Amino acid sequence: MASILWVLVDAWRGYRMRSWLRRGDLAMAPQMSGWWGVLSDRARKLLRDRERSIAAGEQRLKDFLSAIQASPNGVVMLDANAQIEWSNQTAANHLGIHPERDVMQRVGNLLRDPVFTAYMAVEHPVDPVVMAGHRHRMSSPVRISVQRHRYGEGKQLLLTRDVTLLEQAEAMRRDFVANVSHEIRTPLTVLSGFVETLQTLDLDTHEQHRYLALMALQAVRMQGLVEDLLTLSRLEGSPVPNFINTVPLSSLLVACESEARGLSDIIAKGAPLHHIAFESSSLLDQALLMGEQRELQSALSNLVTNAVRYTPAGGHINVSVEQAADASLSIAVRDTGAGIAAEHLPRLTERFYRVDRSRSRESGGTGLGLAIVKHVMQRHGGSLSITSELAKGSCFKLTFPANRWRIAP
Repeated sequence: MASILWVLVDAWRGYRMRSWLRRGDLAMAPQMSGWWGVLSDRARKLLRDRERSIAAGEQRLKDFLSAIQASPNGVVMLDANAQIEWSNQTAANHLGIHPERDVMQRVGNLLRDPVFTAYMAVEHPVDPVVMAGHRHRMSSPVRISVQRHRYGEGKQLLLTRDVTLLEQAEAMRRDFVANVSHEIRTPLTVLSGFVETLQTLDLDTHEQHRYLALMALQAVRMQGLVEDLLTLSRLEGSPVPNFINTVPLSSLLVACESEARGLSDIIAKGAPLHHIAFESSSLLDQALLMGEQRELQSALSNLVTNAVRYTPAGGHINVSVEQAADASLSIAVRDTGAGIAAEHLPRLTERFYRVDRSRSRESGGTGLGLAIVKHVMQRHGGSLSITSELAKGSCFKLTFPANRWRIAP
């Protein structure tokens, strides 16, 4: 009888053990003694280790996906049928897909760009392909690089990267090199021609002096170009000016006025001189600009000398200093020159951009002056604004924020 009772109790314990193992809930683990207790404890430990391992694996997966989600590059995982299994938000922004709604959609049905379609048709692509991004517009282009990799059993990984700025920088580099080469080639060609003339022809003293003067003019032009290029390079590679150094505004204005009147004398050659006026209030005469004197002098001098060069003899050039309601300080250079058409205004600060190339070269410009002014103002937290109307003149205004100037004590 006792053995039958023991068998029944043992069977009951086995039943409880089996029921618990089916559920696999650690909280429901039976408390038993004997061999069933040992087995229960061992199974409980194995289940606990398994749950810990699963939790650790899930946490690693979450961390991995979070890291990919935070990546500045896009990631799209495709299954063997080129259906989207997962994508981060960056890829969604690049390609115009939805990271949740478009799961298990064929990527070819969502992206119909012919460039992308042809790229997906290649069995084993080596190089990435560059295509228009989701937000691409003619006025604001967006270029996306897509690289495809195979992994697992027929699965594919798409890596996307915004290369808009890289392509723009490369285009600017090509244009810059082409422009510099063109600007330097012209005076070099003239110099070479004059040198050959002097070497091959028997010229009288007057002719020799004339050719040497023209050669000197071209040499000065090249020297000015190189100096402007070095100035731009220095501006781009040096730290932002501090707030410790101060420059009296009055000294800048006096130096620019002297330079403007001297240039007007040179250009006039017997014609009426320009009417040049520098105006500011007695209070603003005591203003101090905080920044680099050489840069500030260069910026203001570029605007004033440009006004003299491009204003006909007898024209008016007015330089005024004003304080705005927001406590910013502005220096405006106005002229009565020919003016600039509206379509040219947005591009005036581009390097080597000229409204009239022949006229600019005749006046001795390098095409870098306004680019230098723009860089100087950006480095000082300010801005350059340009307004102009054909046949009515132009206004170039430098605006300094309130924290870049003060009244001398």
